[in-house]
Amino acid sequence: MTETEAGTVGIKVWSDYVCPFCMLAETPLHEATRDLDVEIEWMPFELRPHPTPTLRPEDEYLPAIWARSVYPMARRMNVDITLPTVSPQPYTRLAFEGYQYAAEHGRAAEYTPRVLRAFFQENRDIGRLDVLTDIASELGLDDAGFSEALTAGTYTETHQEALRTAEAYRVSVAPTIVIGERHRIEGVPAAAQIRKAVLDTQAEQAVARGAACGTDGC
Repeated sequence: MTETEAGTVGIKVWSDYVCPFCMLAETPLHEATRDLDVEIEWMPFELRPHPTPTLRPEDEYLPAIWARSVYPMARRMNVDITLPTVSPQPYTRLAFEGYQYAAEHGRAAEYTPRVLRAFFQENRDIGRLDVLTDIASELGLDDAGFSEALTAGTYTETHQEALRTAEAYRVSVAPTIVIGERHRIEGVPAAAQIRKAVLDTQAEQAVARGAACGTDGC
């Protein structure tokens, strides 16, 4: 972070596109920070990387956890979300490589929420290249360039490096939110949690800048 960006609080959000709680986490995250100086960075975390079998909505587990946890939380938060019928659920590596393309072309902030909506509101198979390419085109990205990059594996290593970052931060659940360097929230946060952590981080940064100033000022 440069000196001109010193007041900005970095927020890293590790998520997976097949995790409904990651979509639910968007609401308190944006509610808490809309008037604050923050930079939100979406980070990849594959809950079930290939070849681990992905979940099937017709099996007992997914309907049970949605009935017990996802739907009640979504109703309280007034978020439109539905258990997708795509079976088995898609692997998300390709979608995350698409995120790296979007990030390189200035559409990182829009890409992750759009892919989550495609899966949880539109019941689209986000493991398919054509679905991801449609999303990229909708966001104003070059659909041919996007498709070619994902087909060629242009961003495979970039994605793997991002997964190694998740390991370095010891991320094991989605969503995991790290605010600044010290504040960590696992699961769907309350807006008040996020806001307090951001304000505390801003205060910590101000103290650190003051401690680093010389006699001639900062």
